[in-house]
Amino acid sequence: MRSMAAMHDLDALQVAAQYAAGGLSPVDVARACLERIEAWEPRLNAMYRVDREGALSAAKAAETRWRSKQPLSPLDGVPVTIKENIYTRGHPAPIGTKANEDAAPQPADAPPAARLREAGCVILGKTTMPDFGMLSSGLSSIHGITRNPWNTARNTSGSSSGAGAAGAAGYAPLHLGTDIGGSVRLPATHCGIFALKPSLGRVPVYPPYIGRVVGPMTRDVASSAALMNLLSKPDARDFMSLPFDNTDFSAIDGLKLKGLRIGFLPDMKAGLPVHPEVRAAAVAATKALEAAGATVEEMNSFLTEELLDGMARFFEARSYHDFSLMPPAMQAKVLPFIAEWSSFRAKNFSGRDVMAAYGSYVALRDVTVRATQPYDFVISPTSPILPYEAELPSPNNDPHNALPHIAFTVPYNMSEQPAASLNWTHSKDGLPIGIQIIGRRFDDLGVLRLSRVLEQMRPAQKAWPEVS
Repeated sequence: MRSMAAMHDLDALQVAAQYAAGGLSPVDVARACLERIEAWEPRLNAMYRVDREGALSAAKAAETRWRSKQPLSPLDGVPVTIKENIYTRGHPAPIGTKANEDAAPQPADAPPAARLREAGCVILGKTTMPDFGMLSSGLSSIHGITRNPWNTARNTSGSSSGAGAAGAAGYAPLHLGTDIGGSVRLPATHCGIFALKPSLGRVPVYPPYIGRVVGPMTRDVASSAALMNLLSKPDARDFMSLPFDNTDFSAIDGLKLKGLRIGFLPDMKAGLPVHPEVRAAAVAATKALEAAGATVEEMNSFLTEELLDGMARFFEARSYHDFSLMPPAMQAKVLPFIAEWSSFRAKNFSGRDVMAAYGSYVALRDVTVRATQPYDFVISPTSPILPYEAELPSPNNDPHNALPHIAFTVPYNMSEQPAASLNWTHSKDGLPIGIQIIGRRFDDLGVLRLSRVLEQMRPAQKAWPEVS
């Protein structure tokens, strides 16, 4: 039997195959994951809650099912972490802020958590996130600082900060995050893992909202694809969900590159400038695709500084509305950076200003779909920057311009297109650099298939970080 120390290197499909063959027990794997969490947590702070008792109980039930050859799903007994804001029955969800430190336990699982529990997955606990899931950082007023396993002085990005760190550190084979402007893809690029932002409505969520999705975060593409088969099952609570079509998201092999038209978007020319090493990684990925038979065409940016600022105003208006409803005692507990960011302009917004911000969302949706439609897929950097300082709430630490780093990711939340981040290489300082793979609306399987091709093409990867 594989040693406990090496279990964290197995992906979800390898773990499940070992269960089926009798080579591993779900209980042993769960214990190994819990040991891994215990070893890393003093340095990373990626977990909000660890449910050791519940995880071991679920693992014992899965062990019984596998022994009787009656698993609930192909991923029965495989450990998973779930982001704090995805409701799980019996656990509070403070949404990353100390203002909600007295939040009551949730009475029911949100749709993604319900699907995993029904499939027999072993829920290890909940991962951290920043206040209200905003600003793409690992800094939270209630959780503290979540750190990057590749370099603990560096930021995980966010808002699925804990999930990104947990994936890189090997806490479990599977992780769930949420994304409304880049929140699974940005931690994926900064932590060197894979993440898929599905098409809006592909994975039922509750409560649904413009651009908000739940997506898998894993070390490899195949594990995320297998997880999508569970997450995409229908749930009537999501009134924005797509009709269930029984797609097998695990059918990721065999994509032919010859004849594919790939758009390459190396620079959005809005927000932060693209770091030279980030650009070089994206260029290398497109050259590999071209060498394998795809037609690659460089695209012009469809985003402007004005439109990016309009989206910032949209998020400010949304957040200030929530902030303004809090009594002063609760407002005082919100991370000061978030309080200032959500208030400095939005407190003076008129109805016209709010509708103009909404108009920016509509305009961004329009230009994004039109610009990407001629291509089967688009390749770009995921983030324009390398991981920044762990203590900062945003890369430029400016609450009056807090979202300049989401220019490559936020358009596809608004356009409802699937988009993934795959690690391509590492910087000269050993920090991960991801590329983004964007598909046409609703082509989640296509994005997974091209991601699989790129995963097989990419340069040799660095060994995953270990506790020192």
